[in-house]
Formats: sequence, structure tokens, C-alpha cells
Amino acid sequence: MKKILLLVLVAMLGFCGQIQAQTKTLTGKVTDSKDGSALPGVSVVVKGSKLGTATSGTGEFTLKAPNAATTLVFSSVGYVTKEVSIPSSGVLAVSLDPSSSQLEEVVVSTGSRNSKRTMTDTPLPIDILSANELRSTGQTSFDKALQYRVPSFNTVNTPVNDATSLLDPYEIRNMGPSRTLILINGKRKNTSALMYIQTSPGRGESGADISAIPQQAIKRVEILRDGASAQYGSDAIAGVMNIILKDKFDYGSATLTTGITHKGDGKHIGFSVNNGSNFGKGGFVNYTIDFSRTTLANRPGKVSAEAEADANLGFDAPLAQVKSFLALKPDAGNINGQPENTAAKFLINSGIPVGETAELYFNAAYVYKRVNSFANYRTPYWRTTDDGLLTPAGQPYLGYVPTFQGDLNDYNATIGVKNEKNGWKTDLSFTTGGNKQLYTVSNSRNRSLGKNSPTYFKPGGYEFSHNVGNIDISKQLNDKLSLSFGSEFRAETFTVFVGDTSSYVGTGADSFPGTTPNNAGSNSRFNFGGYIDLGYDITDNFLVNGTIRSEHYSDFGSATVYKISSRYKVNDKITLRGSYSTGFRAPLLHQIYQQQAQASFVPGQGIQTKGIVNNVSPQAFALGVPKLTPEKSTNFTLGLGLNPTKNLSVTLDYYNIKVKDRIVLGSEIAGTSAGNTALDNILKSNGIVAVSFFANALNTTTSGLDFVVSQKNIDLGMGKLGINLAGNYTFENKYTSINNPKLIADAGKSIFDRTQDALLFSSRPKYKVILGFDYLIKGININLNNTLFGKTRFHQNGLDANTDTEFTPAVVSDLAISIPLSKQTTFSFNVNNVLNVMPKWDFIDLKTGTKTRFDANNNVPTAKYWEQYNLITFNGRYSNVTYDGSQFSQLGTIFNASLNVKF
Repeated sequence: MKKILLLVLVAMLGFCGQIQAQTKTLTGKVTDSKDGSALPGVSVVVKGSKLGTATSGTGEFTLKAPNAATTLVFSSVGYVTKEVSIPSSGVLAVSLDPSSSQLEEVVVSTGSRNSKRTMTDTPLPIDILSANELRSTGQTSFDKALQYRVPSFNTVNTPVNDATSLLDPYEIRNMGPSRTLILINGKRKNTSALMYIQTSPGRGESGADISAIPQQAIKRVEILRDGASAQYGSDAIAGVMNIILKDKFDYGSATLTTGITHKGDGKHIGFSVNNGSNFGKGGFVNYTIDFSRTTLANRPGKVSAEAEADANLGFDAPLAQVKSFLALKPDAGNINGQPENTAAKFLINSGIPVGETAELYFNAAYVYKRVNSFANYRTPYWRTTDDGLLTPAGQPYLGYVPTFQGDLNDYNATIGVKNEKNGWKTDLSFTTGGNKQLYTVSNSRNRSLGKNSPTYFKPGGYEFSHNVGNIDISKQLNDKLSLSFGSEFRAETFTVFVGDTSSYVGTGADSFPGTTPNNAGSNSRFNFGGYIDLGYDITDNFLVNGTIRSEHYSDFGSATVYKISSRYKVNDKITLRGSYSTGFRAPLLHQIYQQQAQASFVPGQGIQTKGIVNNVSPQAFALGVPKLTPEKSTNFTLGLGLNPTKNLSVTLDYYNIKVKDRIVLGSEIAGTSAGNTALDNILKSNGIVAVSFFANALNTTTSGLDFVVSQKNIDLGMGKLGINLAGNYTFENKYTSINNPKLIADAGKSIFDRTQDALLFSSRPKYKVILGFDYLIKGININLNNTLFGKTRFHQNGLDANTDTEFTPAVVSDLAISIPLSKQTTFSFNVNNVLNVMPKWDFIDLKTGTKTRFDANNNVPTAKYWEQYNLITFNGRYSNVTYDGSQFSQLGTIFNASLNVKF
């Protein structure tokens, strides 16, 4: 037996030795041919096989290849693919040439419909962010990663978390979420079903849910910071964000992420896989699966007993009763901050060669998201009973906290065919997408139903969907002239779902009344448009580009817009660029048809209505509110690009955006104190106590400056240091006129008050600057990012006419460290907001300019601003950010770690 085992062992060793002898180990380093810098992430593949790896942070690689292998293929975005023969030594030193053609494709997909230009030559300001740059922020969602990489991009968690917790409002250049067009691989992403109606930034608008896009699926992001309605149609007044998905498969990877706040809450766990395959001549499939869960992070303030007991500020309750309850719950049981969030995301992207000149391509994504949050706690002196429905038998009644659950389903898919023949490029595609949100309220009751009330409600929800067809054709006619033209057909549908009867009857579900049958329904429209684009190189250094577009909408008519842009290269180091365009934004179906009028019984006065009435309702007609028409805009930019050295680049871009007939959700209109105007008569005859509505209410002007300074390859010790400075400064963001309906103006009222003014024009930072340091040493990457958030100003409901609140400037520092544990494994650690900087705000006396920091812990009833502080923080519940929000997150320091394994 021993002899047999010995023979088997010898045979196995021989076989292993034979296998070992059939492979060889290859090592090497890949650098940039221009500046000699190391190139991380370069794909290294044995030609004719699927064997491969990627270079490390120092540009180095190790690969086992068959003895018969003769050639390696090196490829990376922005560089010319290179085939290199394997030397007998097995050691390679490879330099890659920058590829103007690949960079041209970056610009053509976002900046123009035909003219291919490198980044230096582009006539338009475009930011390009790689997937690595986004991941290095340590942020768990795509929108929050952009917040700390793009100065003109702003988003923050809303302080009041119900339906808005499903999607935080974001914007570019302080223009609101509905004025930035979101594309995926150059095709329009569907808008969210949610419209923001609370007093927070983004009020009255909606945008695409970019937080639903898994970061592992993103190859790069292109942000065009310029009006682009002539190229893409509606929604592109502020700019365009084009999310490019991973395509050709290099390697698979799995990433495990985890995180927690410095207070031990807000725990995050996530797992994602990106994988795929290449096939045929250029065919590929790339897919991503992403699961994540984030638990509640609670940031309530200490509640004032005196304010709670006060008849004007609180609940006119006995002070002793209030103090007794607050002794048990100093925050009055309130829960606010970051809600619990669970998400599952799936995405696939593929291209299939068809013949010699065509490609069939498709991509699809599906996201399911569930958010659990809380309404304000109903204290026992606010809601004096729960009719025995919510308190277990035998326990004292201490009030209750209604919960809110939002279930979101978001999908998008595109299928198309690209072809090139005789110099003509054609792209035919069909895109579909939708966003559906359904809500659930628990641990609540309908007070008008008494003991017959349920404690679980389905108050309804919203859905938006679209179908889009595109045809794009282009050709380079000669060395100087290029032509592009095409058309688009889009059909949209917006649906409001009715709530269950108990959620809306009488007073409705406490905290979130349901949608009544009168306010539910489905509405659709379609539009058809076409464009033509010409690019002309007057000289090698001087080019001009012009685009004209015309669209027809089934509900309001036609719009025609145009754009002219140009670039002039003074020399290899100085480039001048500029553009002028007109634009439009069609009113959202949400803005036309959403209605949230709440009927209630007022003793002695009967049934009365209060809420939002839609733009085509009899009430809006009676008030003389015109039907919504498109916003019209003009957009002027002027820029300068400098390249003093091969490692230093500087860009400065001035912008000026004027919007006419800007659509806003107006302030609440109530009757006059005299009670004898035509407005009073209309409100009384329609049973309306107070009402808000959408209108083309404003003409606005926004101007500012974007700048980017990048210095790379600074020798520091044994490593290389890169420095990036990017910023945005707003010169002007204001309205120039208000268009009030005559009936309302005659009554001395306005649909636009100071609270709305602040939300639109000063609730985002006046300036924002990001200073980043990136240090690479022996494969270890250390990134320190410092984001300066400028001041923001609010005028919350409850402030007197002589007072505003202002959040003071603050610097948030983020540290990221990435360590390659092996050729296939990388560990990353992030500390976001290292110094635990929290938003700070002051009261501003508008007459004297005096700033006062209110100390809520030592307040007394006679203290200055005591009453106003309690009005705008709900007696201290929202002390960190007030009821309307702040300029950055209130969660403080957050620790995140991730482990990435390539396979």
C-alpha cells in the first residue's frame, strides 16, 4: 500500500511540475508616454485568451501566462490600446500614448452632437469623473459622492423625512433639480415620481433618481456645465449629466462595504458584484448587482418645556405635564436625521457586433428601495388620547410616533443599433423608464374615526413613466465641416394613486393623510422634436458650432431654441471658449396635475379646503391662475483654459443664466384681514381656507464662476503628489420680477414670499471650494479632500420681517486611504468629516447686520429670539438644521471601510 501511495505522490508531483512548466510569470510596469507617470488600472490581457490582470496603483503587474503566449494587450480609457511581444526575460516596461480619439468620444457624447474634440479643445466646460474618483469619497450613494467632487453640484438630506427620504433634491448651479438633464449612456433617464412640496430646497420640483444608480456599474461621469436644450430638449437649462456605464469586460470584482457614524448609529453594510464577459469580435456584457442597508441615524434636539406649554408656540398645555413628559424624553420622542434605507440594485450593459459595421446595444437597470422614517412624535399633550389603539393595556399613555414607509421601484432600459457606412453614422434607439412610489403609515390613527380607526394605512403614492425614441445621424462632410441631425419622440404618463378610505376620510391618517379619489388619476402627453447641428473648423485653432432644435408638445404647443459655441486656441497653452444659447423647460406633469387639497369640517363654516390645487382645477381657474407654459432661458458662458506645463492645467468659466416665466410652487394664499376683496369672495365661494398652486411666477438671473486647477506628478519623498483645486462662486442668484395673477395682486397678496425666495435663491452655498491632495507611494493611495461650504440663508416661516437665519461657512475634511493587499485585493478606509464639523447658524438682524448665535441650552422666556428659535425648530426638535435644512449633512464624522477583490 505504501508503495502505491508513493507512486501516486510521485505521479502527482510530476503532473504539477508539468503544469508549472507550461506557464511562465510575467511582470512589468506601465507608464504614460508623455510624462512618465505610473498608470494604475490598466487592463493587461494575454492576446487570444481571457487571462489577464490590471496594474496596481504604481502601474505594476504580475501575470501567469501559458508558455505558448507571445503577446500581451494593454488598454485603458484615454489611451491607445497597445500590443506588446513577450520578451524572453518575462519583464516588460510599457508606455501608453494618450488617445485623442477616446477622449473625443467622451466629449461628443455630452458636449456636442457631432464635433469630436479633446478636453483641451472643447468649446464647452465639461467635468469628467472616473469611477475611482467617486469611490474615493467614501460616500455610500452616487449623489452624495458628487456633492464632494463637483463644486457646482449640491444636495443634502432633508430634515423632515417622509416621502422626501426616498430621494434628496440636488441641483447644479443653484437652478433646482428639474433643470439638469440626466442621461445614461447618452439616453434620457426618467424623472422621479416624487415632487418636493415641503419647505426645503427643491420645493415644487422633481429630478431623476441618481442615487438609485450603483456606483460599481459606473465607468465615468461627464457633466456639461452649460445650457443644452438645443442638443437635448427640455430640462437641460443648467446642464447635462451623462453617466457612462462599464462596457468591455476587463475583470470581475466583489466589494464589501461597511460604515458607522461617530455616535454609533447609521450603520451601513453593502455588498456588490461587477462581472461580465467578452465574446466574438468586440462583443461584451457587463453587469452589476448591489445590495445595501443603512440603519437610522437620529439627530433630534433638546425640546423646550416652556415653548411646548406656550399657547402660541406649542400646545397650551400645563407646564408641569410637559416637564414630566420631557423628563422621560428630552427630545419629545422625536426621530429625525437619516432614515433607515434598504436597497437592491441590478444593472446590465451589453454590445453585440452585427456584421462588419453595426452594433446592437442595450442596457437595463432595476432598483428597489425601501425607506423607513418617522413623523413628529405625538406627545400626550398634543394628542391627548389614542383611543386605546396604540398603547398596550395596563400601560400609561405616553403618546405615539407614526411611522412612514416608502417603497420605490425605479427602472430604465435602452435598446438600439449603431451603424457606420460610407462615413455616415446612425444611431436608432428606444428607451423606457419609470419610477413608482407607494407609501405606508403605521402606528397612527384617523382621529375622526375614533375607536373604529385602523392603525395601519395605505395613503397612496405616485408613478411617472416615459417611452422615448431617438434617431441620430452624423457625418464628417470634409476636413472642416461636420453635420448632425436627428429627432426624438417622447410619451410621458404621471399617475396619482388613491389611498385606502380610512387614510383620507375626515381628518385622514394622522401625520400623512391619504390621497382622495378626487385628487387621484392618470395624465399623459407626448412631444416630438428634431435638431440639426453644424460644426465648422475655420482654422486648425478656431472652430464654431451651431445647433437649432424645434419641439412640439401635445399639451402646450411648440418651442424652438438654438445654440452657438466656439473655441479659439491662442497657442498650445492658452484656449478661449464661449457659448450663447436659448433654452426651454416644459412644465412637469407633476406640476400641472398634482393636487393635494385636504377637505376638513370647520364648526359653523362647513367643509373647507386647504392645500395644493392643480393648475387645471376649477379653483385655479376661479383665482385667475393661467395654465402653465414652458420656461424660457438664455445661457451665456465665457471660458479660459490654461496649460502652462504638461502637469498643470487651469480652467475658468463664467456663466450667466436668465430664466423667463420660471415655474414655482407658490406660497399659501389666504383671505385678507378685511375679508371684502374679490379674492375673499372666491375663496369663500369655493370653501377654501388657504391654497397653494404652481404658476409661471418669476423671471430670474443666475451668474457665477467655475474654476478648476490641477497639478500632478509632484515629487514628494518616495511618492507622487497631485493637487486639485475646484470651486464655484455665485455672483448673482435672484428674481427680477414676480408675475402675480391679477386677482391676487389686487388683494395685496403675492404667490412668492420671502420663505420661497430663500429656498430658491440662497438655500444653497453662495460658494463652494474643494481642495484635494492625492498622494501615491508604493501602491498606497492617500487622499485628503477639504470642502468649503459657503454661507446659506433662510427665512423660515415664523421669522419676523427683520430677521433671517444664516448658516456660517464651514470646512468639511475627508480622508481616504487605499491599500493594495495583493494584486487582486484592495482595502480602503474613509473618514468623512474627520473633524466632526456640524452646521452652525445665526440669527441676522437685517437692519444692523448683527449676528446672534442662540443658545438653546440656556434660554429663558425673555431671551432675544427665543420665540423665533422655537418657531423655526419646532421648539428645539430641529435645532441643528431648522425646519428648512442646511448646507451640508448633520451626521458628523462617518467611518467607512471597503474590501475589493478582483477575480
